[in-house]
Parts: sequence; structure tokens; C-alpha cells
Amino acid sequence: MHMPDVSTLPALSAYLIVSAILFSIGVVGVLIRRNPLVIFMSIELMLNAVNLSLVAFSTFLDSADGQMFVFLVLTVAAAEVVVGLALIVSIFRTRRNIDVDEMNMLRG
Repeated sequence: MHMPDVSTLPALSAYLIVSAILFSIGVVGVLIRRNPLVIFMSIELMLNAVNLSLVAFSTFLDSADGQMFVFLVLTVAAAEVVVGLALIVSIFRTRRNIDVDEMNMLRG
């Protein structure tokens, strides 16, 4: 493996800054909002922010490992969305309320 070119450092830092901003927006969305759909969208935003940094590092290091891992993360995220939306629709059909603070139906 060869050493990365120093001229690509500003581009890498720009991608990492954008990734950090997107991840922070996702964290704020998860912590503040109470609507499960918004929470799932915020989690997806955080996953995509991590994917952006993985692709940036993969390009910077001239390796395809990060891009293969992004493919795995996107597959898991798609499955998570399907299961999460099915749960939200099921709860909404029975209770007509999808506020996260008031959901105690899943407790054992």
C-alpha cells in the first residue's frame, strides 16, 4: 500500500466535517423528538453519516474495504427500517397513538 497524497487532506477533512455535522443532527433528532418516524429517520441519518466517513477514508487510503463495509451497513439499515416501520404501523393500528413517551405496550 502506498502513502496517501497530501493534496487530498483538505478534501478528506471536508468530508469528515460534513459527516460529523450529519451525525450530530441525527443524535439531536433521536434525543429531542418523540415521533418514532422522526427517530428512525434520525438513526438513518446517523448511519449515512458513518457511511460517508467510511467511504472518505476508503478513498483516502485507496482501499475498497470501507466501501464493502458500507454495503453491509446499508443492507442492515434497510432491514431495520422494514422491521421498525412494521412495528410502528402495528402499534398505530391498535392504539392510534405513536408518541414514544406514552408507549408502554411492549413492556413485559
